Amino acid sequence: MSPNLVYVVVVGVLFAAGVTLLLERSLTRVLMGVILLGNGANLLLLTGGRAGGPPIVGTTAEEEMADPLPQAMVLTAIVITLGMTAFLLALAYRSWHLNGHDEVQDDVEDRRIMVLADRDEGPGTADPETVDPPPARAADGRRVAAGEPGSAR
Repeated sequence: MSPNLVYVVVVGVLFAAGVTLLLERSLTRVLMGVILLGNGANLLLLTGGRAGGPPIVGTTAEEEMADPLPQAMVLTAIVITLGMTAFLLALAYRSWHLNGHDEVQDDVEDRRIMVLADRDEGPGTADPETVDPPPARAADGRRVAAGEPGSAR
């Protein structure tokens, strides 16, 4: 028994769209990518099961029963996807609350390592503050561009 071609194409599209969204910087798009990947995995697990009657002994002949393992795995995957969704929603809300946006910023250490790799030097020679200095802040804590009144530079 082979799976329906439509299901295979839908699973492929869900996985492709999910991975594409996971590679974005916005946590909202990452959240949508996790949801799409979860739905794609659920559909993939369901296509792996055998169709048939309810898997209850005594109501259906054993040869005609559906495979209960994919159904149990899908229920588990739904719970895991729900947990990941709740966690990413909390991260996105916290980022929005603190920064006013939900974009993931570059790490200063990662940027320092990239600069060292470009210069082909060993670790420990570049100062991360010179690679990517922090933004200037006014007395009230808001960001200001260099050269504006209230900037430290």
